[in-house]
Amino acid sequence: MTAMLRKLLTALNVLLLFGLVLVPSLQIVMRTIGFPFIGAEELTRFLLICLVFTGFPLVVAHGENIVMGELKAALPTAARRAIDLLISATAIAATVFVAYVTVRTAMQYMTNATPTLKIPFWLFMSATFVGFAGAALVHIRHLRHPPQRDTNIAL
Repeated sequence: MTAMLRKLLTALNVLLLFGLVLVPSLQIVMRTIGFPFIGAEELTRFLLICLVFTGFPLVVAHGENIVMGELKAALPTAARRAIDLLISATAIAATVFVAYVTVRTAMQYMTNATPTLKIPFWLFMSATFVGFAGAALVHIRHLRHPPQRDTNIAL
């Protein structure tokens, strides 16, 4: 993942996190003064979904996804390389499949929207697509340049 794209995704996730904190806080304040924030729960769910899925490529790029590092570190170098290849190939297949299914589902329900705020369904699905397609690209990059992690970190 390029530095520019990583910064852009990080900034987007910071904004989504800010919104995720701001919306429920605003709802509490507005309810206290007698003006309820209609649709706050729906907007909060939307922001949470977007935050989780758009943050997924960043997790993969930093090598923070689950790969059983301790078990791999105990294996011989050849076995570790084979398992790294298997993990990358499986991750690529899974993320590409989910990205594909996401696009197909979004196209099928293009006119649907959420009940209160009328947020288009495809907007929810676009965050899922960005997350899984981005993760697939990072996994493809990891085939050539696996992330290097120090397995001897003291806790």
